[in-house]
Amino acid sequence: MGMFLKDTLRGANRMDQFHAVPVGYVRSDVTDRVRAPRQGRDASVNAMIEILPEYSDAMDGIGQWSQLLVTCWLHLADRDTLAVHPRGDASAPLTGVFGTRSPARPNPVAVYTVDLISVEGNSLNVRGIDAVDGTPVLDIKPHVHRLDD
Repeated sequence: MGMFLKDTLRGANRMDQFHAVPVGYVRSDVTDRVRAPRQGRDASVNAMIEILPEYSDAMDGIGQWSQLLVTCWLHLADRDTLAVHPRGDASAPLTGVFGTRSPARPNPVAVYTVDLISVEGNSLNVRGIDAVDGTPVLDIKPHVHRLDD
C-alpha cells in the first residue's frame, strides 16, 4: 500500500463520507426496477434527463456532442449485496459486484454512455439508459472517443 493511502487511512485526512447533489433526474417510461432493461446500451430505451434550473448554464455547448457519459445514483439499488450471479443467471458462479455491472453495490453509481438525440430547454433526450424514472443524475460529460473507447 502506498504511503499516501496508508497515511490517509490512519490520519485526520480520512474521507469516510462526502456530499454529492443531483444535477438533474432521469425521466423515463421505465418506472419499475423489475421492468428495467438489463443494460441500457442493449435496449433502445429513450429517456429525458431533466437538468435542474440552477445547473442550466452547465449545459452550454452540450448539443455539439453525439454521445455523453451520464453518472447516476441508483437510489433504489441494494447496497448490502456484495456478490451476485451475473445477469441474474443462477447457473453462473457468484461473482463479487466489482466484477459485474450489477446495480447492487456498496455505492450504487452507474455510468452510462448514451446517444444524445436532442437538447430541449433544460432537458436532454437520450437513448441507451436503463435507469428508472426519478433516478438522480450526478454528472454529465461528453463522450470523447479517443479517451473513452
